[in-house]
Amino acid sequence: MAGDASLVLGIDVGTSGVRCVALDAAEQVQARGACALPAPRVEGPRVTQAPGCWWEAVDGAVVQALSGLARDQVAAIAVDATSGTLLLADADGTPLGDASMYNDASAAAEAQLIAAVAAPDSPARGGTSPLARLLQAQQRWPLARHALHQADWIAGRLCGRFGVSDENNVLKLGYDLPARAWPAWFDAIGVRRTLLPQVVPPGTPLGPLGADLARRWGLRAGVRIVAGTTDGVAAFLATGAGEPGDAVSSLGSTLVVKVLAERPIASPAHGVYSHRLGKLWLPGGASNAGGAALRSFFDLPRIVVLSARLDPERPTGLDYYPLPSPGERFPIADATLAPRVAPRPSDDARFLQGLLEGLAAIERQAYERLAELGAPWPHRLFSVGGGTHNPAWMRLRERALGVPFATARHADAACGAARLARQALRSGAAYAPRD
Repeated sequence: MAGDASLVLGIDVGTSGVRCVALDAAEQVQARGACALPAPRVEGPRVTQAPGCWWEAVDGAVVQALSGLARDQVAAIAVDATSGTLLLADADGTPLGDASMYNDASAAAEAQLIAAVAAPDSPARGGTSPLARLLQAQQRWPLARHALHQADWIAGRLCGRFGVSDENNVLKLGYDLPARAWPAWFDAIGVRRTLLPQVVPPGTPLGPLGADLARRWGLRAGVRIVAGTTDGVAAFLATGAGEPGDAVSSLGSTLVVKVLAERPIASPAHGVYSHRLGKLWLPGGASNAGGAALRSFFDLPRIVVLSARLDPERPTGLDYYPLPSPGERFPIADATLAPRVAPRPSDDARFLQGLLEGLAAIERQAYERLAELGAPWPHRLFSVGGGTHNPAWMRLRERALGVPFATARHADAACGAARLARQALRSGAAYAPRD
């Protein structure tokens, strides 16, 4: 359907905002758009967000990106979003309530049920398990028809097709990737299988953009919507990494680390799981530490000012584990782990450097954990996310990790989603890292 159309759009739905990019046939960025999201609602262990705000932000980011573009050149769109964020919807895709976010730990009793029957290496285990939250939600909404991840729901809004997910987003929901099937043990805990999505590889065409949206955005009929991925995998794809031992750290609201390997690795006790990428695997994990922890102390303008005063060559000696709130997923899996950010020096610049040193130490610990479990130690490291714009943080990471840093082809997860859209135009198949 693409004809001479040469542009693809990637939409990245993150914790703090939505970003949209347009890539041309040479994978050069031709346009960008962005729209902020309100902070999730935190009520004890429960963390939720209204899906309507996602869609408003998607619309705003897309409209901004399309401004000034040759809109008839847009051929395909793909979406990535936060891993483990889940909602229940009716047959038409209308959410039945707020979505539970990736770090929602409110389904502790259901998590214990899963732990009693799940395979020892199942990524569905853990205090923030989306499967545990599904068990809880299906009782609350007995008439629900679809369990949807954040990226699934946005893609469904784009093409009108709900009940489909990609192999990356379903991993933490308990999908058996090697078998490419929902596991038999789901029946023992009462999972309503009718809620579960059909699973396809990332980059699989889902259908055309809805006619109403095509008219609203001024796009040609038949723009292809393709299955997306998680934000962490999209960030990896954006870099151009493609060989075993290539690693990517995503420095956003949370810290996500992944390294390309020839076999899958899973250790729910440590928050480690593996996504499938063609014939290779992408083991990694996501820490709750990251930019959100920094913003609990300083806003972005203040961080920029203070960063100019940091001296990465002179360690502060502070021993911090910065978390935005109690609870950690990886490299330590402990839903009760408390932030360690004391003592606080009177000098804000020294305090900020201590926080950044703590994040760098967590990142090193993450790659050490992966290596202990059988993943290759990074041969080269790509960095993506907002943290890459902070030179002091980057230098602190270089000192802590001792790994050659490589320049990413792109630093935005939205570009990884756009590359998936491009792959669908080329072959209609799953993304191949060495492509």
